[in-house]
Amino acid sequence: MAESKIKFPGEVRVFVYGTLKPGEANYQKYCEGKAKAAQRAFALGKLFALPMGYPAMMLGEGQVQGYLLFFTNSGVLKELDDLEGYHPHGQISENLYNRQYIKVFEIQSLSLGYAWAYLMTPDRVFQLGGIPQFDGWWSGCGLTANRCYQV
Repeated sequence: MAESKIKFPGEVRVFVYGTLKPGEANYQKYCEGKAKAAQRAFALGKLFALPMGYPAMMLGEGQVQGYLLFFTNSGVLKELDDLEGYHPHGQISENLYNRQYIKVFEIQSLSLGYAWAYLMTPDRVFQLGGIPQFDGWWSGCGLTANRCYQV
């Protein structure tokens, strides 16, 4: 597969699949006006809806649908780490999510390179009662899906 040439100098790339996607609950507070671009994308993994109203992703064979966000300020990672319960110096088992560098793809399967993503351990997903989302897409919009939009 050819690698996409989309690059921005000094950028921080984050793959989001839940409340940080455009149109979802945390996008406005954490990403709007900070993300310089958003591109539909997918990563290899398994997606779960959690009873608390947000999703979890773990590595696996399926496709998790989301967006690749491009930020120019690396300080955004500290804010996202706090939101996601990730402590860089903490034990993996103590974090709610763990930030990892994963490969991300365009919808047509062209590689977009690597980006940060917040993943949950399988033990934590099952402990929290994760429900598999076999289509790889999560939305908190529920019955008000007309509020949601695609970039």
